[in-house]
Formats: sequence, structure tokens, C-alpha cells
Amino acid sequence: MKIVIDAMGGDHAPQAIVEGALEAVKSIKQLEITLVGDEEKIRPYLNESQSLTIIHTKTVITGDEEPVRAVRRKKDASLVLMAKEVKEGRADACISAGNTGALMSAGLFQVGRIKGIERPALSPTLPTIDKKGFVLLDVGANVEAKPKHLLQYAIMGSIYSEKVRGIKSPRVGLLNVGTEDGKGNELTKQAFELLRKAPIHFVGNVEARDLLDGVADVVVTDGFTGNIALKTVEGTALTMFKMIKATFMSSLKTKLAAAVVKKDMRGLKNQLDYAEYGGAGLFGLAAPVIKAHGSSNARAIFSAIKQTCHMVEHNVTATIESTIATLNEGEGE
Repeated sequence: MKIVIDAMGGDHAPQAIVEGALEAVKSIKQLEITLVGDEEKIRPYLNESQSLTIIHTKTVITGDEEPVRAVRRKKDASLVLMAKEVKEGRADACISAGNTGALMSAGLFQVGRIKGIERPALSPTLPTIDKKGFVLLDVGANVEAKPKHLLQYAIMGSIYSEKVRGIKSPRVGLLNVGTEDGKGNELTKQAFELLRKAPIHFVGNVEARDLLDGVADVVVTDGFTGNIALKTVEGTALTMFKMIKATFMSSLKTKLAAAVVKKDMRGLKNQLDYAEYGGAGLFGLAAPVIKAHGSSNARAIFSAIKQTCHMVEHNVTATIESTIATLNEGEGE
């Protein structure tokens, strides 16, 4: 299996990328990784691993660049060359912690979409109380969506959850303003009817307040709503930990209490850590493309690599393509 990684993407590149990649080739049999980026900056973190090679380039797409223009103009950027390796069959999948918009553009222009998928979806896995997590899609690949797009998101998320996350008959929920049938706007009402007839385990409408309780294994929504939901969850978690820390540091008594529960609090923080769940998949592309969190450390990169390997091993892309094709045939398309 061959994975290509943008070594220059993310807040801690290239060190975190290289260290995560080295851990992966040491832990995962028959894995070959190619790093794309400035060789002079990468080499200091490398050993003599036989399973890790470098494609040299000094050009990088930064986080503040306009994605489509940058991808078209910077043909030799690390992120673009990474996607090209997948397009031309020299790698099975790719990972970047860099510019999200640029990765989506490179994925569409270079890797291409699965036949029958109109719009790819950006899909992270978020934590739940029961520690199983759930897949949320879309969180920003497409700000607007049609009912059939939500149907495709649901199918892709269900296949991923079953094949990669090992969940039998994943529960699929539609994010809405209430759980009753018939709730929502025209988008959710029409999507509800499509999901009810789809070859998935649809559990109906779900509300945002129940997401972290594990109400569903897959939650689908449009990219605008999904992005707001994602950032609300992230912001709330960070704020809660700041408030808890401030409380524990407020007096001698609370500082003593903090010393007692320090280990337990660390465990809770790890439970909410994105690094444990890998990256966000760009579902709907012709090969696995994973967006790692911009602040990924080596452990997060390692998790993203494991996630990517599972997608390749379990033929997630081919399963999505065949399922969508069967669905389209049933509709007479």
C-alpha cells in the first residue's frame, strides 16, 4: 500500500508529519509513504527507513491563499503534487493538514469524483459519551446542498462507518430542528423522504443537542449547517476546559482537588481529542483523500494514516461507487 502525504501542510510541519509517518511505517506492515515537500527541511527528522521517500518541492500553498487560484497557479506546490501522485496511480491515497479549500480543489481537479457522486463531502469523526464517535457530513465542502446530495452523503457515511469504523448497520440521522417527521425546511423534508427509502439504517431526524450523546453513527446535513455544528462543538469543548481549569486554579482548596483528579481530567481530554479519530475524509472522490487537522501533532498524523489505510484495505471508494450505481439504476438513471 502506498500513501502520499503533504509534508508542508499544517501548523507543525514538517516535523509532526515526518514523525507521524515514521511511526506508521514502523507499525503498519507493507506500508510505503512518500512525503512531498522541502527535502532540506524534511531530512533532519528522518532516519534510514526503506519505506519512506521524498518528492522535493519548495512551493507551498498557505492557509490564507484563495484555494482554486492557488491550486491552478502553483502546479508544483506540495499539496498539488501530492494529489497528482494519486491521479497518476503512483499512490493509493493522500493526506494533508494544509489549506482545506486547496485540498478540496486539488482533490476534484486531480483525483476526480466517483461516478454518480455530484458533490464530495468533508466528513470528520466527532467524539461521543460512549467513546464510539460519529461521522458528520458535510462540514463545509459544499455550503449549499440539494436533497439528493444529502442522500449521497448518507450512503457514503454509512459505508465508511461500516467498512472502516467496524459498525454493523450504522444508524444514520438527519440533522434537523426537531425529531418529529415533517420538521424542518424544504431541504430536510425532501431529504427525509429520500433517506427513508434508501438502503441504509435511517433513524430519522436528530437534534444538535443530542449529537455527543451518540444518537446516531452518521449524521448528515448541508455544509453550511455542518460547519457551524462542528465549530460549535469544538469551541464548546475548548471553553469548558478553560472554565474547568480556571475553577481548579481559583484557590488552594481547588488546587488540591485538581491534583487528585488530574489523571482523570487528562483521560477526559483525550476522549475529546481529535487526534484519536484521524482526519476528515473527503468522501466521494475517486480515491481516499484525508484532511488532517491543521494543528495535528505526530499522533494525529499517525491516526490519519491508519484511517487512510483502512479505507484502502476495505475498498471504501469501490463500495461507494457500486452502491451509488445500483441506486441510480433503480431510479432509471
